[in-house]
Order: sequence, then structure tokens, then C-alpha cells
Amino acid sequence: MEEVAQSSHAGLVEKVANYLREHIVMDHFQPGQRLPERTLAVELQVSRTPLREALKILATEGLIVISPHRGAVVAEVSPADMKEKAYVLSVLEQAAAELTCLNASDDDIAELQALHYEMKACFLRRDRQNYFRLNQDIHNRIVALSGNATLIDMHANLSRQLYRVRYLSNQKNEKWATAMEEHEAIMAALEARDPERVGRELRNHLGKTWMKYAHGEPVE
Repeated sequence: MEEVAQSSHAGLVEKVANYLREHIVMDHFQPGQRLPERTLAVELQVSRTPLREALKILATEGLIVISPHRGAVVAEVSPADMKEKAYVLSVLEQAAAELTCLNASDDDIAELQALHYEMKACFLRRDRQNYFRLNQDIHNRIVALSGNATLIDMHANLSRQLYRVRYLSNQKNEKWATAMEEHEAIMAALEARDPERVGRELRNHLGKTWMKYAHGEPVE
């Protein structure tokens, strides 16, 4: 944790927030689990001031809940809440992908394809953590290339709240393989510059996650 401690104040807050966010996403900190400030401060070798600021960031993202009596607690995953948010996220990404088909340069599409090939290599060697990182990079890059600032801001806010759901949704090998096939279809549609097709493929891809919540199924 030494590298977390050796940062400017703003950078320190960001690093602490990133550390805690990743541990929540990867299910190292589970829903309902308390995050005691004293223990975390010692573990991360930081004072409570940047730690509290980092916790406030995670609270605004919906990853934790802070109460006067219990302190910080990892937020429970509500099927109804996640269903609503994941549905809106899928609509935003569909709109972004359609705009990207129209606005992105050939170099932009080539960059996305390179990320896709790198992600596929992670899939083939069963490197889930780097696969997930690249997966998020691809989704975020598609949104960024839309050029719509309002859409980008809305997507960033919702995406942070759904990190954990998206990570855990591909823990079973058959679901992971299906997700990889869906990404192949998305990339093919982007390369073909077919807005209607890429929108349909993205909605199908993201819909698999929120449909689980629509039926009250747990994330595996």
C-alpha cells in the first residue's frame, strides 16, 4: 500500500477511491460489509481525511452507504434498482454506438478493434481481471467517440454504479464465452458502419445483465 500513501492530497484521495472501488467491484468487500475507517487507514497507510473524502466519492457513486451509527457499509445490490440503471445504461450505450458509427474516423475504429483483439487474448488465456479492464475501456471508448458530452457524463455516472454487476455477470465460463461472441458482433457492426445493427447488438449484449435482475436472479 506504500504507493497509495506517497501521493499529493488530490491524487491520494483518487488512489484510495480507486483501491476501494476495485475491491468492491471484485467482490473482496461484499454487500453489507462494514468498512472501518481505522482499519483501512492503517492498511492503506493514510490519514482519515483523504480516506473519508474517498468514501464520500464512493457514496455518490452508490457503491457504499455512510450512516452516522455504522459508518461506511458496502451497498446492498437491489435487483429493482440495478435493473433500472442497467436498462438506462444500455439505452445510453446504444445511442452512443450509433453516433460513433457516424462520427468516428477509420483510425478510431481501428483503435477499438485493437482493444478488442487485446481483450480476446485475455479471454483465451482466462485472464478475467485484464479482460474486464479492457472490456470497460472498449465500452467507455465507444461512448467517448460519440462526441455527445451530456451522454458521456450520464454514462460515466451510471457505469461506475454498475461496475460490480458487470464484473460478476461473466464469472461463469459459459456466460463469459457468450459475452465474447456478443463483442465480436458489436465490433463487426462498428466496422460495417451500420448504426442500426450496432445499436441492436449492444442492447442485446447489455440486456443480458439487466434481464437477470428483471427476474430477481442473483449475480453469479
